[in-house]
Amino acid sequence: MELQKWRFFSILPILVSILFFILKISLKTSQSNCSLLPHNHYWISSKQIVTQDGVLSGAVEIKDGKVFSIVREEDWHGYIRRGHVVDFGEAVVMPGLIDVHAHLDDPRRDEWEGFPSGTRAAAAGGITTLIDMPLNSEPSTISEETLKLKINAAKNRIHVDVGFWGGLVPENALNTTALERLLRAGALGLKSFMCPSGINDFPMTNITHIKEGLSTLAKFRRPLLVHAEVQEENADNLSKDDENDARLYSTYLKTRPPSMEEAAIRNLLTVSENTKAGGPAEGAHLHIVHLSDARSSLDLLKKAKGRGDSITIETCPHYLAFSADEIPDGDTRFKCAPPIRDGENKEKLWEALRNGDIDMLSSDHSPALPELKLLQQGDFLKAWGGISSLQYVLPATWTAGRKYGVTLEQIASWWSKKPAELAGQHLKGSIAVGNYADIVAWEPETEFDLDENHPSYAKHPSISAYMGSRLSGKVLATFVRGNLVYEEGKHASAACGNRLLAK
Repeated sequence: MELQKWRFFSILPILVSILFFILKISLKTSQSNCSLLPHNHYWISSKQIVTQDGVLSGAVEIKDGKVFSIVREEDWHGYIRRGHVVDFGEAVVMPGLIDVHAHLDDPRRDEWEGFPSGTRAAAAGGITTLIDMPLNSEPSTISEETLKLKINAAKNRIHVDVGFWGGLVPENALNTTALERLLRAGALGLKSFMCPSGINDFPMTNITHIKEGLSTLAKFRRPLLVHAEVQEENADNLSKDDENDARLYSTYLKTRPPSMEEAAIRNLLTVSENTKAGGPAEGAHLHIVHLSDARSSLDLLKKAKGRGDSITIETCPHYLAFSADEIPDGDTRFKCAPPIRDGENKEKLWEALRNGDIDMLSSDHSPALPELKLLQQGDFLKAWGGISSLQYVLPATWTAGRKYGVTLEQIASWWSKKPAELAGQHLKGSIAVGNYADIVAWEPETEFDLDENHPSYAKHPSISAYMGSRLSGKVLATFVRGNLVYEEGKHASAACGNRLLAK
């Protein structure tokens, strides 16, 4: 027995060495599958790096998935460099985009999109973090149990980091225990509709539900995102002639006038004042998704912000890139809710965004099966609504914004910094020492035609309103936590994105 023990202990160091070697090889293999760059310590250099301190020429040191240091060009040559250098020359290096409003439709409706295709499209578009909406998956994410289904569906299937909003619906709004369980399970916040959502298990909420939801959210210091439209009694009372003209975009526009947004916001502002410092819902936050009306609705929100209500506002690139008078008859790719409005409204949206009255941008990527868009019939009244846009939002924003003098710092604020704050992602949203190395490199001057020959990674690119456009701003590379997940049409072989859960 003693001899056997002696033999075992004598070979133990050899066994440990073999085990360590196997583990090291395994980790290297795993790293190479997660990243197109086989380094965990390297530099990214560029003449245009967008940082918290402005745009600088220099280099960013990446180590173990985080930003380790930032060096200006004048100090770069004398700096002691260790590790590989990825030189992007004149291309822009910017914090990765954070899209707080995307419908990936997983689980059980991934024929519409799904985590794999949606996050591949995101990576190709410079988006490093997505926050997934609680609908149109099946079932909707309105409980602890359904959130767990969503979390499990994302496991090993996401190419960028993904977080999850929960849903505020009548079923859970007045049940504090159920709502708290959903939030404790990791939902980053809640989303509600003030009008029918079009999804049976995601019914609309009234102001009582919203008030109760804000009270619960205050304990967790998380936001409530609201689709702010309310149905009007005469909204669907189209004449027979109107119904016969369902191919006209103007017919659809009549069914969702700006007054629907205004009425919803007036209602919301009766409870939003509870979110003020010292108010009964202090700690909660109200976020208006996809604002379309830049007139009365925006004026009301500006006043509420001015009086101290905790409110932020997003709009979407499609409201900034298109106007109602440009939408062709029967082209249901452009149908969304709230709708794309007239050219003057578009100008006012740009003004509000540049002035800081609108805080951020999101895609509201809302895909569907092509047959649901009724592209052949062109019926705006019956077609499924939603703009498919995930991969194209960076060039779409830049292309439309150039004539307004939009800066790289503004793009980074609208698409990275402010969304990170909303979603509670404190180590994301800017290139800063200690933050995750979530980075996009792109060429603002490079133009491309978005046609059938353009490599698109969303499941149904043909339904996108952006198809047929000429855009500026080519994404070269996308890094998520230091992993090079996308470069010039190629993705890392493994889906190594992280699931983001609130704690």
